[in-house]
Amino acid sequence: MPLHMLRLAVGAPDLADMRDWRNRNQMDWHGHRVVPTYTRRMPTRTAELLDGGSLYWVVKGILCCRARFVGFDLMRSPEGDEVCRMLLDTELVETVPQPKRPFQGWRYLKPEDAPPDLDQAGGGGQDLPPHILAELRQLGLA
Repeated sequence: MPLHMLRLAVGAPDLADMRDWRNRNQMDWHGHRVVPTYTRRMPTRTAELLDGGSLYWVVKGILCCRARFVGFDLMRSPEGDEVCRMLLDTELVETVPQPKRPFQGWRYLKPEDAPPDLDQAGGGGQDLPPHILAELRQLGLA
């Protein structure tokens, strides 16, 4: 069963900026086009993350999108520290927005706690801004 990860998109003011950042930071990795993101420690459950797991992004307090994990590798930072490079698929999938409180680093996310993809959620409302959808959802109205 896949496992997911939750991470803050620090510095991204909105989903459009997140998409721009991802487009600017793509690279080739073992014959695949990927988007790298870095963390200090290699996750201990990489096999589960690579078994269909995704990195879910929290943008300005709203969990709103995800990208599938493609791989992990260890490398040296410019300062000489060992860091983990998490490699993500180039497709960014919007999810049903959910408010999330701030946290440090990243967190594992169980599949049953992950929001559904927006295009599979049904029920309309896709044209509303993510922060309004999240507020309606928090109130139990969406």
